Amino acid sequence: MAQNPAKMMKQMQKLQEDMARAQQALAEETVSASAGGGAVTVTMTGALEFADIQIAPEAMEDVEMLQDTIIAACNEAMRAAQELANSRMGSIAGALGNMGIPGL
Repeated sequence: MAQNPAKMMKQMQKLQEDMARAQQALAEETVSASAGGGAVTVTMTGALEFADIQIAPEAMEDVEMLQDTIIAACNEAMRAAQELANSRMGSIAGALGNMGIPGL
């Protein structure tokens, strides 16, 4: 059964507004991840931007290990931020799928 085009447009506009609000909220949320037993802690926003990096002074003694630890903490923070974004945006994508838009 086909949906009324005017009703569908109204639903799409609401979803667009919901998406914009969710994206703004994500930009204001942060996640943190540590590596090397807390030697490096990275904080990232839900918009996948780095907000902060904390490095313990004792971690500076071994530069090669510090580099690896920073990469590990950044990767973990990225995964956490992506999971946060997926959880917040999943309901919007589900609503699009419920409207009969394939692939969502």
